Amino acid sequence: MSEKERKEFFKERAGTDDARYHVVPFDEEWAVKEEGKDEPEYTTDSKDEAIEKAIELAEENDTIAYVHSSSGEIEEQYDYETK
Repeated sequence: MSEKERKEFFKERAGTDDARYHVVPFDEEWAVKEEGKDEPEYTTDSKDEAIEKAIELAEENDTIAYVHSSSGEIEEQYDYETK
């Protein structure tokens, strides 16, 4: 999947039941971002706080929270999807 296709895929999921939350490095902080949206839902200087917020949002929205490392790889995932 090209970068352009990937961005379009996530943009289409934004605001839907399929959108997930990602804890990602953001400037010199950590952010919780919903797939497909440019602006973070939440920012903090603490990765642990960002993880807590992402888990809270994922639970509320019956979706998944992904935690990325400082280099961008997925380290953990918390799945709250209901089937």
